[in-house]
This record gives sequence, C-alpha cells and structure tokens, in this order.
Amino acid sequence: MARQRPAFLYLVLGLGVISFTFSPILVRWASDAPGMAVAVWRTTLAVLLLAPVAGWRIRSDVRAFSWRDVALILGAGVLLGIHFLAWIESLYHTTVASASVLVTTSPIFLVVLGFLVLKERLSWTTVAAICVSVAGAALIGVGDARGVGVGPNPLWGNSLALSASLFASVYLLIGRVVRQQVSWLAYVFPLYSVAALTTLGAAWMQGVPLFGYEAGFYGLCLLMAIGPQILGHGSFNYALHYFPAALVGMLALLEPVGSSALAFVLFGEVPNALAITGMLVVLGAVGVVVWNERQRAPADQER
Repeated sequence: MARQRPAFLYLVLGLGVISFTFSPILVRWASDAPGMAVAVWRTTLAVLLLAPVAGWRIRSDVRAFSWRDVALILGAGVLLGIHFLAWIESLYHTTVASASVLVTTSPIFLVVLGFLVLKERLSWTTVAAICVSVAGAALIGVGDARGVGVGPNPLWGNSLALSASLFASVYLLIGRVVRQQVSWLAYVFPLYSVAALTTLGAAWMQGVPLFGYEAGFYGLCLLMAIGPQILGHGSFNYALHYFPAALVGMLALLEPVGSSALAFVLFGEVPNALAITGMLVVLGAVGVVVWNERQRAPADQER
C-alpha cells in the first residue's frame, strides 16, 4: 500500500536539491582556509544545530540500539566523514563541474558493490552503462589534463571526487540496513556526530588550525551545515520513506548541472569540449543505471 505523501515533501526535496547545488560554491568561497577546516566546521556545526532537538527526542531509540546497530552507525559515520574530507578537498584541485559530476557516480558504485558483496545480478544494460561511465570519467580526466584554468591538479582532484563517491556509496549501503529499524533522527544525529569526530581527528593529525579565520569563513561553514548537510542530506533521507531510492537518486543528477552553471557565472570556469563530453556521458550512464534499477525493483519485490 502506497504511503500518503505530505504536501510539503516536494518543497523540501526542491530545497534539498538547491542546497546541494550551492555546496561546491560555498566551499570555493571558503577556500582561503584548508579543506579539512571546512569539513570540520561544516560537520561540527550541523551536529550542534541538531543537538537541541535530538538530545531529548532520540534517547529511547538510542537505548534500544543493539551492538550491531552501534557498530554499523560508527562505520557509516567514519565513511561519511572521509567522504566530506575527500569531496571538499577535491574542489581545491579541479573544476566544480568535474568534481560535481564524478561525485554523483555513487549509483554506479552501489550496483557494483551490490554485485560483489550481496551477489545481486546485473543486467546487460547496467553492465554496459557501467563501462560507458568509466569511459566518460576517463574523458573528463583527459579533458581536464589538457584544459587551461581547470585547477592546480585536476587528476588528483578528480580522483578525490571519485573516492568521495565510493565512500558515500558504502555509507548509503550501511544506512539502508540501519534505517530499516531506526528512526531518521536517531540515525542521523549519531551518524553526523561520528562524521564530525572523524574530520576533527583528521585535522588534528595533520595539524590543521581551526581558529583564527575571518568571520565570513565560519558563516559559510554555517550555511553548509544548514543547507547541504541538514537540509540536503536530510531531505533525501526523509524522502526515502515515501519514494524509491532510485527516484531520489535521479534527483541528485540535477546537482552538477546547477553547480556547473553557477561556477561558470561566478568563477568563469569553462571545461573544454572533451571534459564536457565526458561529463554528459557519465551523467547519461548514471541515469541509465538508476532508471534500470528502478524498473527492476518491482520485479524483485514480486518474487
């Protein structure tokens, strides 16, 4: 039986997509500080903003956690923290367009992980799309390497963006398991807390200063915490209660389109034709995988 969707859900999802679109722009504006400092303050402020609500609402849920739940949430939180570290750092080395496209390849990683870990079957269409996406990513790399003004080290930046996508994919797989029995806030608050501690630990080991920056830097990190982290990630996780994961995944493909347009207007970033071709190929391949998985889901449920 289909769940009744609240009227505000579509507004929340729309705001979530918009907040994701601005995420790399906010990082760029805050890039006078090290990427690790950005990651620490983004994740820490998100936890502090949620704490007054979560502190009294999730106590009974947390007490009911099994050791398995605790272990899975810890693992997912560490992976999410590493995802933020890699994703934010990637924007210091490559274009907003390349980083945004490559970080949306998580559906590709998810189906591959499902095949390797869960022994899920892959259709020939999905296999072909995966191969095409790899070719598209290679085109982005070659195009960025030949481009001018695409960042100090585009190969490293693109590798970080792909790594961020992989870490996000594993964290989402864990989240699918935990969220079957754990409420949204009871999962998200400890998840974000572990992610914040992970980024803080990384910054401490690298000796990255966290204080002494201009007030505008902390304001930008606050906007990242409210927008992309709480509203963006939060709205998508909330929407999974009402929409198939594949449909929600399709919405994420709107992010690189909006981010690239903003980067062109604000920073004058124009990837060359080869890189743009690669981006279109990757987005198309990811769209095919997401659509194919969406079509397969009802058939699997009938078995």
